[in-house]
Amino acid sequence: MATWDDVREIVGGLPEVEQRPAWGNTMWRVRGKGFVWERPLGKKDRADLGDHAPDGQILGVRVADEGVKHALIADDPAIYFTIPHFNGYNAVLVQLDRIEVDELTELITDAWLLKAPRRLAAAYLAEHGPAD
Repeated sequence: MATWDDVREIVGGLPEVEQRPAWGNTMWRVRGKGFVWERPLGKKDRADLGDHAPDGQILGVRVADEGVKHALIADDPAIYFTIPHFNGYNAVLVQLDRIEVDELTELITDAWLLKAPRRLAAAYLAEHGPAD
């Protein structure tokens, strides 16, 4: 299962990524655009989720659209979830201690590709190929 060290290693392998704080937590950005971030649950989040509130480390990840978000959640609700704060927002929350590193790598790479400038993304894909 994945850890913050895995997240740092994955984002470290992507071009032009910088790590900066945002809202008191770490966010990783490509040319100023955030694509993954630490997202611990607050009191309101826990109240909204009730008994379904997970413990452990939570990563926020950009996705292409709400359809992708809901598909991920439906496919594996033990890993992926959302909170009311993210209604209408193209992002999904991930329980790090439940996701395999290979799946996390694909998810983070896809998020990076969404936010990277076209030429940078094209150069990356030309060298590495699309994520599996």
